[in-house]
Order: sequence, then C-alpha cells, then structure tokens
Amino acid sequence: MTLILGGARSGKSLHAERLIEACPAPWLYLATAQAWDDEMRERIALHRSRRPAGWITRDVPIDLPEVVAASDGPVLVDCLTLWLTNLILSEAGIEAATVALIEACDRAPGPVVLVGNEVGLGIVPDNALARRFRDAAGRLHQRLAARADHVVFMVAGLPMIVKPQPGAAA
Repeated sequence: MTLILGGARSGKSLHAERLIEACPAPWLYLATAQAWDDEMRERIALHRSRRPAGWITRDVPIDLPEVVAASDGPVLVDCLTLWLTNLILSEAGIEAATVALIEACDRAPGPVVLVGNEVGLGIVPDNALARRFRDAAGRLHQRLAARADHVVFMVAGLPMIVKPQPGAAA
C-alpha cells in the first residue's frame, strides 16, 4: 500500500497514476468525488481525459472499503479526503469506515495507491465542521500511513519520500 499526501495541485493524482501504470493493466480508479456543480464536473472530466486506455473508473463516494476488498488488480483511490467529506455529510461512522478501509487494503491482492489532501498545515479553521473535518483527515492519514508500505508527500509536483518502500535505500 502506498499513501500519497500533499496540498491542492501538488501533483498527487498524476504521481499516483504513474505508480499504478507501472503495473500490468487493467488499472482500477476509484473516484470518490461527487459532481455537485459544473466546476466539479469539469475537474472530474479533466482527470478522466488524461488517463489512457486500460483504466476502469468506478465512482465510489461512500462504499470505498467494499470495492477495494473486491478488487483483483492495481487500485488507485482518489481521494481520501473527498471520501471523508462524503462520510461526514452522510453522517456515516468514520471509525468503522476507517477500520474497514485499512482491512480492505491489507487484503487487496494487488497494489493499492491512496491519495489524500494534507489539510493540517494551515491555520485552525474558524468553524466546528471544518475543525472536525481537519482532525478526522489527520487521524485517517496517520492510521493509513502507519500501515502503508510507502508514504509520499508531494510538493510542486515533486515526490518527497516520507516512508521508503521496503528494501529501498533511505
């Protein structure tokens, strides 16, 4: 399992796609975004348009652990923080969903690359919902990073290795 974190437009998704494309196709892209408005529809279309043939895209706004568990090849999850947003807004149990996702990643037969937005580097949000989200994202990322084989932090399109792959030179 690889966890890729970074800020907005840091190159997370493109780096994740390249890692998965190094594996034999077909590649499963699990998209957690929901197209609530035209701007989001454009973002989703841009992401889809840059992926070559060989990608199978499934929209998974909530049931991410179940789909990861049922996968049979390389999987890219983009993104954890949108999934977390969907869980919070649907009032789903974040703890149970986190445990289920970790277990699904542990059992997945192929590589799993998870993408998330690092949101804890800025100021403390001014409202309770935003603080709840920021704290939940930090906890989710910490738990996944502890289990991940490889953790990358993206800055300006450059991968910074936080947790090297097993056997890789540090």
